[in-house]
Amino acid sequence: MSDYGVVIVSHVPEIATGVAALINEVATDVSVTTAGGTDEGGVGTSALKIQSAFESNAGQCLLAFYDLGSAKMNLELAQELTNKKVYLYDVALIEGSYTAAALLQVGTDLATIEAQLAPLKIK
Repeated sequence: MSDYGVVIVSHVPEIATGVAALINEVATDVSVTTAGGTDEGGVGTSALKIQSAFESNAGQCLLAFYDLGSAKMNLELAQELTNKKVYLYDVALIEGSYTAAALLQVGTDLATIEAQLAPLKIK
């Protein structure tokens, strides 16, 4: 499913890159990009970093995962600035992104992936 990629957004750069490193252990063929921290390197998120993660991802359809609610606002803003199709998931960051990437690796369709993510939804 090379048309699909995964984007990890975290308030802490090391969390974003750590989750990507974990995913790369099981999904070597899935494009994974990250956006962690603010533009100044502090704790927070950046719509510009997220947009860059979208554009540098090889996928044309992106499954985006984030850690805290304010990251979702920046994800939604970045969504408006890209031509790629971006799906946002309100699920546990590590478990959700890992599950999605592992399923993409074996060619699972989006509907099945979303069904697998449903129990991980943050309420």
